[in-house]
Parts: sequence; C-alpha cells; structure tokens
Amino acid sequence: MNAIVLMVIGLGAFALGYIFYSRFISDRIFRLDPNFETPAHTLEDGVDYVPTNRWVLWGHHFTSVAGAAPIVGPAIAVIWGWLPAFLWVVFGTVFFAGVHDAGALWASVRNRGESIGALTESVVGARARSLFMVVIFLLLLMVNAVFAIVIAGLFVDFPSSVIPSWFVIAVALGIGWLLYRRGVSLLWPSVIALILLYASMFVGDAVPLSLPEEVVGLAPAGQWVIVLFAYAAVASLLPVWVLLQPRDYINGLQLFIGLAIFFVAVLLANPTVVAPALNTGLPGDVPPLIPLLFVTIACGAISGFHGLVASGTTSKQLDNEKDVRFVGYLGSVGEGALALAAILACTAGFATLAEWEGFYTSFAAGGVPAFVEGGGYLINQGLGLPIHFGETLLAVMAVLFAATTMDTGVRLQRYIIQEWGVIYQIKALTGRVVSTLLAVAACVALAFGAGGGAGTGGLVIWPLFGTTNQLLAGLTLLVVSVILMKKGRRTIFTMVPFAFLLVMTVFALLWQLADFWRGEQYFLVFMDLLILVATIWVGLESLGALMRARRGDDTDDPGAPGAPPPGRRQESPLTGAGS
Repeated sequence: MNAIVLMVIGLGAFALGYIFYSRFISDRIFRLDPNFETPAHTLEDGVDYVPTNRWVLWGHHFTSVAGAAPIVGPAIAVIWGWLPAFLWVVFGTVFFAGVHDAGALWASVRNRGESIGALTESVVGARARSLFMVVIFLLLLMVNAVFAIVIAGLFVDFPSSVIPSWFVIAVALGIGWLLYRRGVSLLWPSVIALILLYASMFVGDAVPLSLPEEVVGLAPAGQWVIVLFAYAAVASLLPVWVLLQPRDYINGLQLFIGLAIFFVAVLLANPTVVAPALNTGLPGDVPPLIPLLFVTIACGAISGFHGLVASGTTSKQLDNEKDVRFVGYLGSVGEGALALAAILACTAGFATLAEWEGFYTSFAAGGVPAFVEGGGYLINQGLGLPIHFGETLLAVMAVLFAATTMDTGVRLQRYIIQEWGVIYQIKALTGRVVSTLLAVAACVALAFGAGGGAGTGGLVIWPLFGTTNQLLAGLTLLVVSVILMKKGRRTIFTMVPFAFLLVMTVFALLWQLADFWRGEQYFLVFMDLLILVATIWVGLESLGALMRARRGDDTDDPGAPGAPPPGRRQESPLTGAGS
C-alpha cells in the first residue's frame, strides 16, 4: 500500500466531514445562534471568562486536546495492522469525535459555562453529578501524571528538544502582552513567534541539554517531572490570556506547520506502508483487536478528555455560539490529522517489513519513540533534512502538545476541587491556590507512587486511561442527548456513538479486569471496579433522565436564564469579542 493513498483518503474524509456533516449537526441539531450571549460575556472576569478571537480559541482548544495521546494510541495500535487503526481514526473523527466535542462545548455554553460534570446535576441529578465528577477526576489524574512522564522521557531521550520546548513559554508571554495590552493585530506576532520557535529548534539541535544524573536521589526523568508540575501549577493560576491562550495558539500553528512538513515529506518520499494491513504474526502479549482497538486509540478517534476541555475552559472563552463548529468540530479534525500522521510514521517510516517487525516486538514497543523515529526517517527521505533534526522537530511537537494538555488538565483539576468545595461547603477547597496545590500533589504522588526516583509511577494505570477516556466520552454524549431530547430534537446522531462506545468500553473494562486479576495487579483491579461501578450508575441515571425527557418532550424556553437580549453586541477591535 502506498502511503500517499492513505494520506489523501484520510485528509479528504476529514475535509468532507467538516464541510458537510459538521454544518448539518450545527444547523439542524444544535441550532447554533449567533445572537446568543455566551458566558464569556455574561460572566466575564478577565481570568477564566474571557471573550476570545475564534482563531486564538481554536488554538487553545486544539492543542489542549491534542496531547501525546493521539500519537501514543495509534503508534501502539498499528501492531494489529494499519487498516483497523486507519478506519477507526477516520470514521471516529468524522462521526464520533466532532459531534462529541462540539456537543460538549454547545451544552456548556448554553449552561453558563458549567463543566460537563457540574452540568450533569441539572440535566440528570445530584447523585449522578457526584459519581461523574469522580470519574472525571480520575481521568485527569491519569492524563496529567502520564503526560508528565511522557514529556520527561522525551527530554531524556531527545535532549535537543529541551531548549525549544521551554523557549515557547517566553514567546507565548510576548504574544499575550502584545495582543491584550498593546492591541497589536494577530498576524505579525504570529509570524515572528513561529520564526523564533523554529530558530530555537536549530539552537536545540546544536545545543542539547541534559539534567544531572542524580539530584537528591532523583534521576533525570524524575527531576523533569518535578519541574513540569511546578510549571503547570503556576501556569494554571495565571489568567488565561497571559499564557494559556497564546501558548496554545502558537502551538496550534506550529502543529499545522509541522504536519504540513510531514505530509509534504510523505508526498515527496512516496513511501510504501511496510506494515501489514492485518498483522497475523502478533507477539504473545498483544490483547485482542476487539474491543481493545477502540480504547487503545482514544484521542484521535474520540476522547472524553475533549469534553472536559470543551466544557471546562473553552466554553468560558467562546465569543460567539456560531464558533462552536469551528472550535469544537474542527479541533477534533485537527487531532484526527495528527493521529493519521502517527499511523503513517509508524507504518511507512521503516525501510522494510523486517525492520518494522524488529521494532514492534511487544504491545508496549510502540508509542512516541516510534512516531519520532519513523517520522524523522520520512522527513529525511522526502525533504533531505538530517534525520536528527527531523526527530527534534517531531519530539518538540509531541512535548509542546503534551505540555499544553498538562496546563489545561491541572486547571481543570483545580476547577473540580473548587466545585467539590462548593458542593460540600468546604471553604478551604474553594481557593485557587489550595485547590491547585492539592491537584498537583495528587499527580506527583501518582507519578512517583510506583516508580521511585525514576518518576514512572503514573504509567501503572496507563492501561485504564483509554478505557476511562472512552467511557467518559460515552457518558458525555448521553448527557448531550438528554439535553437534546428536552429540547425536542433528534438524538440519533449522539446516541449511536454513545451505544457503540458503551458496548466496546465496558467489554474492554471487563477484559482488563480479568487480566489485572490474573496478573495480581490488585490496585488496578480496584481502580477498574471503581470506574465500572460509577459508569454503570451514571449511565443508568442518565438513561432514566433520557426516558423522562422523552415523555415530557420539553422545548426551548426563550425566556430562560442566560437567554440573549435583543440585538447584537458591539465588537471589540482587539479580539473580535463583544463588549
């Protein structure tokens, strides 16, 4: 199979999905209203609620959801062959992820920017809300701990990525200051920032940086984990316009340029996909294709984490409800393109089938290293750039997106702890600093819990990450379906993906439960059971709410709280935001 054929089919499907299917969903199902006054305006506080230019917000949303997972998942899943991974990424992105991401964003915007967990109370009930928030917190714990470990591993394995990965923070701070304090238009800061970012990659390639072999008993990976969480704690407390928005925006531009470089390299190199379409010679530790494919590739096909970002931070910054389609659906399309690049890098980035089989000797053999090494080879073959520089480019890409996901993830954990403080009337938990410190402490404890100074403890629960992620996506679709049902709208476009995810993820959870028990991994058995019970409980309560809504057949109430006042607001010359 020629890699160009797969690339054209995949990108073509994504483009058609955005042009046609997303328009249908936005106009006929969600019925996006340009005159609806969003929470970014009604609750504007200059910290979390900030009306934002849709391009900047798209950059924040896209890079927050496009962490390491859309690389790791496909890079592991191709061990079953390229065909199952390719089909799930393409169909999942168009018919599952886009609807899920846009739906979660729309539902939150229509309910004062509430997170999907808090929204569950008004839609389903208080008990479901409490259980849902437990699942959400566990997922965020996994995301933040594991992504910190992934970044630390990349810094150790590819020290040339260190300088450009940290330099982007200074660039982002400069963009935020120029846009929001000096009123500069978006174009020239974007161009200058990209030039500086790529120049820093050449510097990093020439001056690789490594940490000492040991500091107070910590190996380099452990040292990086501590540094990363210290940064994430500070970043999560800053107003979104200072660092989060501009960093995510410039990272979004960098990703699309990086993807363009990669896809052009594929066109010029014209490589062959050496991996088999269906691998019949699987290593002994590889689990069954069904249902594990659908939880191994979560981000890149559909991901519950996207709903947390959409309802946790993005909804608080949406300037106009019509931007839901651009930010939500197109954000998922961008992640699908990243997953497609990972599939191509890990199947066509090897010279021969024997070389590919020599790399994929176990289920854990894939991941970011396969993407970086395979992609570096393709960039060398297509563009003639040194393999080492191509690897630096892709390693920096992976680091930047995993880091922005951590930024957003820690902020979301802070929100949940603060919500718990309000719900249970624990005033100390409602403070931004205390809640942030608790969130970071939990992540650090998990990261070091089983790995000591190596900082690899977070990988212990990685097998549960994909399953929990997909269960959360299914529950989010179910909550959106309840809202649609109450408004008298069709739910088939959200209920079909929900039903598919529910069957596959519960099947995977049960399979993993038996596997953990056989391997005497009792901590994972406990986590698995906790997630399974909470999911079934929330699911049953949500289905009950769905049936009640079906019998009641509620419709839109134009006089409801948060309904837009007559007329359209004035626009700000700075961000395109209303005033």
